[in-house]
Amino acid sequence: MAVNPNDKSKMTVVEGSYAVAHAAKVARPQVISAYPITPQTHIVEDLSQFMADGDIPGCEYINVESEFSAISALIGASAAGARTYSATTSQGLFLMHEALFNASGMRLPIVMTVVNRAVGAPINIWNDQQDSIAQRDSGWIQLYAEDTQEAADMVLQAFKICEDKNVLLPIMVCMDGFVLSHVYEPVVLMDQKEADEYLPPFKPDHYLDPKNPMSFGTLGDPSVYTEFRYLQEQAMMNALPIIEKAADDFKNVTGRYYGGLIEGYELDDAEVVIVSFGSLLGTIKDVVDEYRANGEKIGVLKIRSFRPFPTEAVNNALKNAKAVVVVEKDISIGRNEGALFTEIKAGLYNTPTRIPMTSYMVGHGGRDIRPMHIREIIEATKKVAETGKIDVESQFNEVKEELL
Repeated sequence: MAVNPNDKSKMTVVEGSYAVAHAAKVARPQVISAYPITPQTHIVEDLSQFMADGDIPGCEYINVESEFSAISALIGASAAGARTYSATTSQGLFLMHEALFNASGMRLPIVMTVVNRAVGAPINIWNDQQDSIAQRDSGWIQLYAEDTQEAADMVLQAFKICEDKNVLLPIMVCMDGFVLSHVYEPVVLMDQKEADEYLPPFKPDHYLDPKNPMSFGTLGDPSVYTEFRYLQEQAMMNALPIIEKAADDFKNVTGRYYGGLIEGYELDDAEVVIVSFGSLLGTIKDVVDEYRANGEKIGVLKIRSFRPFPTEAVNNALKNAKAVVVVEKDISIGRNEGALFTEIKAGLYNTPTRIPMTSYMVGHGGRDIRPMHIREIIEATKKVAETGKIDVESQFNEVKEELL
């Protein structure tokens, strides 16, 4: 029976990073390896403290000299059949780039929290989502959390998803740096009994064993390489219903639910829809509440799964809108739009649905996105809904002309 998700007696005030580390702990990892980098550092610090206190039995914590070494250590451990976890951000994630493809190509179910942070140059430690978005073709599942509670609970769901025998792909749980990682707020910390009820032990069918020799990551010449990529893509598509089921199963155990692939907010009769992911959704929902109080049909579509991209679910959610605006903290340089906007447009192209659609790229390098900015975006999108005319398809929000 699910617990009451609104039972405040079960909540405790902790830092977001601690909540994530605690979730990783109760998932019973067998190998953890990470290299500290702001704003991810507190997660691995808390995990190392849990290890020192003897709170993660049967786990080995590997200290390494770089993020590349951290992911390489987990590739070896996962190939040997261990449940593995790491966390990183920004330049650290970029240092892992080569090995990310190895982890996916070898079909290793590694879970990694990516604490989203801007990338250099110029040097910037504040939040946007450019780092994980830049890894979107590496073959990792990517889930994006709206708040601290979801970021923690996503860790348990991530293990359930990626260890499924029809998936077996690594997964990034993405949470906004500082905005979520360093905030203190009430959350429910999952107890070990509840975690064990939700997440069974990892029992891989294929792993390195001297008694049953096999090879991982060997040469794939042109006669077989295409088939490897085909199977990776099939596994990614297999993950779509499994992500939904993992969310449903989590609700049955805990009472907490954040959507599966997507989640609608005031969406049923919405004429103008704002699409986004990550912590920005909190501000967007507050502003939409204001419009709803005035009788205006504004709604929100939250994207939880960016990889695999839930094209069918997104299309069904948007098909009755008069105008859609995508708001995101990234940019595809040379395309003059964000990656989420590109995905949604592409998904609608070969369908009968033709919705006027615009995009705003916001919050780069941690710049504040305030309610006034969301109101401006909604007002501009209302005009698109009324006229069907798009003056500018995609644009930066709040560019300071005096700095150009």
